[in-house]
Amino acid sequence: MPQHYPFSAVVGSDDMALALTLSTISPAIGGVLVRGEKGTAKSTMVRALASVLPQIDVIAGDRFSTDPRETNPLSPDGPFAADFDVETRPVRLVELPVGATEDRVLGSLHLEKALSDGVTEYEPGLLARAHRGILYVDEVNLLHDHLVDLLLDAAAMGRSTVERDGVSVEHAARFVLVGTMNPEEGELRPQLLDRFGLTVDVAAPRDPEARVEVVRRRLAYEADPDKFASRYESDEATLTSRIEAAQKLVDEVELSDWALLKIAEVCAAFEVDGMRADIVTARAASAHAAWNGRTNVIREDIRAAARLALPHRRRRNPFDAPGIDEDLLDQILNDDEPPPEPEGDGTEDSETQEPQGSKSEAAGDAEPSTNSAGENSQPDNTAQHEQPQHSGSSEVTVAAPQQPYRPKLFTVGGTGAGESGKRSRAITETGRRIGAQRRTGQGGSIHLIETIRAAAPHQYARGRVHNLQFRADDLRLAVKEGHESNLILFCVDASGSMAARKRMEQVKTAILSLLMDAYQRRDKVGLITFRQDHAELALPPTGSIDIAATRLAELPAGGRTPLAEALLKTTDVLRLERVRDPRRRPLLVVITDGRATYGENALARAHQVAKHLGATGVASLVIDCETGKFRMGLAHQLADHLMAEYIPLAEVSAAALTDAVKGAA
Repeated sequence: MPQHYPFSAVVGSDDMALALTLSTISPAIGGVLVRGEKGTAKSTMVRALASVLPQIDVIAGDRFSTDPRETNPLSPDGPFAADFDVETRPVRLVELPVGATEDRVLGSLHLEKALSDGVTEYEPGLLARAHRGILYVDEVNLLHDHLVDLLLDAAAMGRSTVERDGVSVEHAARFVLVGTMNPEEGELRPQLLDRFGLTVDVAAPRDPEARVEVVRRRLAYEADPDKFASRYESDEATLTSRIEAAQKLVDEVELSDWALLKIAEVCAAFEVDGMRADIVTARAASAHAAWNGRTNVIREDIRAAARLALPHRRRRNPFDAPGIDEDLLDQILNDDEPPPEPEGDGTEDSETQEPQGSKSEAAGDAEPSTNSAGENSQPDNTAQHEQPQHSGSSEVTVAAPQQPYRPKLFTVGGTGAGESGKRSRAITETGRRIGAQRRTGQGGSIHLIETIRAAAPHQYARGRVHNLQFRADDLRLAVKEGHESNLILFCVDASGSMAARKRMEQVKTAILSLLMDAYQRRDKVGLITFRQDHAELALPPTGSIDIAATRLAELPAGGRTPLAEALLKTTDVLRLERVRDPRRRPLLVVITDGRATYGENALARAHQVAKHLGATGVASLVIDCETGKFRMGLAHQLADHLMAEYIPLAEVSAAALTDAVKGAA
């Protein structure tokens, strides 16, 4: 049975096929990030890519896949004999699990040999195995930031340096980094997003005939994988030959002054930051020219490269959707005469060609559709801040948030043990060393002093002669204190009292700012709103602030105040999140004036529910939105029942609200 679905059999992923192909032709492009909803063949296509790549020559027995043609190979297994053997093998596809530890990625001390023989030997990690191949990270947006930085740095430098646990090693690590992600599960930070050379957004085809073809091919593959694969053997072989020819040709491609100027004009017009966009676009354009059998870069090469290299670099903050204005791109590329065509070079037609087999027969030859999340899809924060809407006899308003700003840090008190992040203190896999513990699983950083201390009392019984004798039970791993991510759950009063005093605009702006901060610190954020006769989970706990920003902007205000219902909904959400993500500590932020006007004995019911919620021990904060000379003090009573910190505000402004929240510890 074939290990993977054929690359050329995937339907309707032309841009993704092209991006992957260009990155394998010129690995210096910097890899590919594929964004798309679940069920869009992201993983299928990546796993199938290795099977169409030309095989490589390596030095036999070398664990680091050294190229026999290298004059000064960077391999810890060297130096090699002059008459070393050469073997040919397929390109490796190395998958990096989301939960991998740093020593699994970089490599570390060989524990068995260190403990049994007292020998310090380096055990290669995933980066070494991926050298001259493909390193694939599924759900890369869920990978810890320090690992993402490590991967991208290795991909950019072409080598990996390990200095840990008494090991000092440097080895080559040139690979094509491919990451796939579902944006609904959380975004990459913009600075990490920019480090990927190319980015592609994929979606399921909307054409019924194309969808039928997808199902037909998948069922045929599952019924008889060998027979199905044989139908595409010719297409796969042709694709392999074409990639191999392009890899040999790419170094001969000439970037003329005209091409470089056009690339600079395009990048300047789209206002990308830094120079990485220009460099990546130039490399991708050269690879595209080689893919089409040319040694000169023409307009179509630049256009294809810009469509893949620039959309994700136009984001100024996490709320901006990736996209590119292709009309503007065409305008820039068509504002002067094209360069003269070379004579007698025997090249193919200059029109852009896609990877063979990547287009479906059912999908036809249509041009790939423009990304729907273009620059005109941004929310307009300059629009009218309050727009009245009518629902039956009640009038509600929808306030638009202002431009978000940078809030100060707020944390959850104590020391947690949650997922690595950048907010509250916690015992994590990274950070400063504060102690040691016995090894209970795979991975971890060795605490050498504590390991020796554990073994020392047993040396006489073990018959020590010269060297220390270790056993597996002696191994101690470092306990490190770093920072964790948290769940920030907002419970926002959207009733008529808030709308009448025009509080929602300030509240939304503050929450939007805190959302951006939470995104950068890898928190999950949820939003509960209450008005009229019910409480609504407007935003289930998520790491995707794109969705959060949209839900927040659409939040209406008006009607009665169902405070008890809001606290009951909050209790349910927190209970469910404890089951789903038990290590992530929550911080509840209740924003209200403390009034309860819906139902019988509304206030008494709200206080009763608050006492029950407070007894659970959840860290919480009540921000009092009541203003005026005469105050009822209901929010203060609510904070007492919740056992929460109470913060009175003379005015509910965005700055004041953020100052209040950042002090919660």
